[in-house]
Amino acid sequence: MTRWGAAARSLIAAASTIALVGGCGPASSTVVEGRAASMLFNPERVGGLPVSDGPSGIRPDAPAPVTQPENGDGSEMDRLAALAVDDIEEFWEENYSRYLPGRFEPVKRVVSYDSTVRRGPRICGSDLYELANAFYCLLDDVIAWDRGLLVPVAVEHFGEMGVVGVLAHEYGHALQFKSGLVDKSTKVLVREQQADCFAGVYLHWVAAGNSKRFTLSTGDGLNRVLGGVIYLRDPLMVGGALADAHGSALDRISAFQMGFAGGADQCAAIDMEEIEKRQGDLPQQLGWDAIFDEPVLDSPIDESTLSQLMDVLDDIYRPQEPPTLSTSPGSCTRADPDAPAVYCPDTNTIHVDMASLQMLGEPKNEDKDRVLVQGDNTALSIVISRYALAVQREHGAKLDDAVAALRTACLTGVAQGRMTDENGIDFVLSPGDADEAVAGLLTNGLVASDVNNVPAPAGFTRILAYRLGLSSEVDECFQRFT
Repeated sequence: MTRWGAAARSLIAAASTIALVGGCGPASSTVVEGRAASMLFNPERVGGLPVSDGPSGIRPDAPAPVTQPENGDGSEMDRLAALAVDDIEEFWEENYSRYLPGRFEPVKRVVSYDSTVRRGPRICGSDLYELANAFYCLLDDVIAWDRGLLVPVAVEHFGEMGVVGVLAHEYGHALQFKSGLVDKSTKVLVREQQADCFAGVYLHWVAAGNSKRFTLSTGDGLNRVLGGVIYLRDPLMVGGALADAHGSALDRISAFQMGFAGGADQCAAIDMEEIEKRQGDLPQQLGWDAIFDEPVLDSPIDESTLSQLMDVLDDIYRPQEPPTLSTSPGSCTRADPDAPAVYCPDTNTIHVDMASLQMLGEPKNEDKDRVLVQGDNTALSIVISRYALAVQREHGAKLDDAVAALRTACLTGVAQGRMTDENGIDFVLSPGDADEAVAGLLTNGLVASDVNNVPAPAGFTRILAYRLGLSSEVDECFQRFT
């Protein structure tokens, strides 16, 4: 985010983490019929399922894997990946004809490799040394995964279900081509969005308790999977070519949510027209093809920046009694004293812990630092969310429950959706800023938290509420979250 408007608009460079660009593909999916759209914003439901925490990963009573990957080593990493392939194939065997033309045909080959070993198998004519990846190769009709780095790193940071989601996505690429949904001329963006969507449908089936091999909680478990979608996303640009754009974190999560809360028929209908229509109500700079001219420029997190931000928010929300900002410790007994920012309704004051906020706003290298995308808007979106609580206080809304938390995310999105050159705002939102906010919604949830800094329980719904706000007016947030 920049406070200097168009003159300092930033180039959103490819910021992929591990090199997962080889071939991410959609995943299998079961569709629970009749998931009502009205349930999307219920803080107690996710895609029609109750929000709950609990175990996520391989079931204790899971059967032994049937898939035996070529070049496997019998490790737990290979067992996890092989069980994922079994599960995905079982789903599609049973459900393929409901959603896609023809009949289900499994991939011909499944290969495991270790990217740390110089002399390993060659796939699609390529040497896999140092390729920490999972991919589908159309030429050989093969799915492969790196058991040396990719799988263990994904398990460490995103759990076993993060790996399952990646492989579901890769298997979806195979299904795309086999069903004729795409061909080599289809834009990468379409293929990737379809793949994310199919992965969401499949994982809903797992979360609903239908898998014999895996469980997935709709709370922390799904949050970690969504974190993997962001962290393991492909770059916005590959080789500098816009035609290879894969989509931002907001794009990828949006497509995943379509599948998880909708169905495989919606995934099959994704094309450029659908993508452009879906993004048509977003600010222009959040579109998949938004590319700017200058290096990334993060605003410093200091009193000057926050003062300018407060002025902008006064202009956007136009409250009768704007809240004040304090960088000294507050006396809010109800709020989390260790939070980087809290809102005190009794004094209508936002108290900021500058050191904590600066730490959250420090740009991070995802690959080097092993974090989700982070930058100035990770911090600034939190301050905006505390201002959103002041807006709710003025409207007489309840401030201390999960509905208030989602309303806060929505109102934060409203403000950020207005931060455009077209609106003459000094703070201009860029695609990277939206990704920072989305990542923060998963990692700390403060942008979707109530006056006590208690987040809404499901990251999935937090992101939906924020996304709604980006293309909405203030009144719509109050109407939706009552």
